[in-house]
Amino acid sequence: MLKRRIMIVDDHPMFRIGLRRLLESDPRLAVVAEAENGHQALHQADIHKPAVVLMDVQLPGVTGLHVASALRRERPTTSVIFLSMHVDDDRLFSAVRVGAAAFLTKDTEPQRILETVHSVLKGDNLLHQAVLTNPELARRVLGEFRTLSDGNGVPAVEVALSPRELEVLDCLVMGHSNKEIGDALFITEQTVKNHMTSVLRKLQVDDRVAALRYAVTRRWAEIGPQDYAEVEQAKAPQHVDEPKPAPARSRSVA
Repeated sequence: MLKRRIMIVDDHPMFRIGLRRLLESDPRLAVVAEAENGHQALHQADIHKPAVVLMDVQLPGVTGLHVASALRRERPTTSVIFLSMHVDDDRLFSAVRVGAAAFLTKDTEPQRILETVHSVLKGDNLLHQAVLTNPELARRVLGEFRTLSDGNGVPAVEVALSPRELEVLDCLVMGHSNKEIGDALFITEQTVKNHMTSVLRKLQVDDRVAALRYAVTRRWAEIGPQDYAEVEQAKAPQHVDEPKPAPARSRSVA
């Protein structure tokens, strides 16, 4: 029997272990990869080419929504099922925008998780079905599609970073130096610098701090209030005898 390839993306090891056990209890499914953040997810997807990715919405660093958007651009045949501690109209709307096929809360019954995976593997889009049963959300989605199709209004344009550029931004949000980014992505420091230059150009910002601010203010990524204050302080001139502030650390809020 040919097993369907599944990838799990979540920053909580115990949750990944439990989800893997559930999925592999079904002889038709094989978990071929796991990842705990965005850049690992994009790397593993490129290697293992999963049919379905079960992904936490709120990852450390760049959020699952933007990781999914990049993944779907590169691998349109890969379906994404989002997982979250809770679901609301805003998250459902964002999930529709990035092309997800389903959205589940993490307390969903195990049997329903398996049923959802198999429905998505058959080509069903359960998220679209959920939207159709929510009149207010359906009007919101339809309104955006009309705006995009007839040119009325000025819809927000999402900057299309390549998967590698998004990986670099993800590592930047997590406070990594160029050397640490290179080690994480298995590339040289010079290649990191080249990608960073491209990221800054596409975001139309001048430096790494401005790129981090761009990601945070547009909710591409989440960092804590104190960490953001440290980032702002890093931009100010430093006295020679003052210690350099610690790099920003990402925090998952899922």
